[in-house]
Amino acid sequence: QMSAALAARRVLAAASHSGNEGGAKTWKILTGVLALPGVSVCMANAYMKAQAHSHDQLEFVPYSHLRIRTKKFPWGDGNHSLFHNPHTNPLPDGYESSHH
Repeated sequence: QMSAALAARRVLAAASHSGNEGGAKTWKILTGVLALPGVSVCMANAYMKAQAHSHDQLEFVPYSHLRIRTKKFPWGDGNHSLFHNPHTNPLPDGYESSHH
């Protein structure tokens, strides 16, 4: 009697010793059948979550451990980070704009 694991190992070993013919074809089939539909499902999921997401600005809470400025940034007015977004990144005293 042969266990399932041993049977699977023999089948895989036999397939690996059969040569390289069909290897590229197998990966092309796997790409078309699994990868592309999988990416499509993930894209659809991300799109639906983005549509359902609330675009309201969060209430600003001036926590003392966040947005600490011990010295000015070396660009601009010194208070905005390099990739500052006025809609999502508040300054130490609050948001710059109230609309999105």
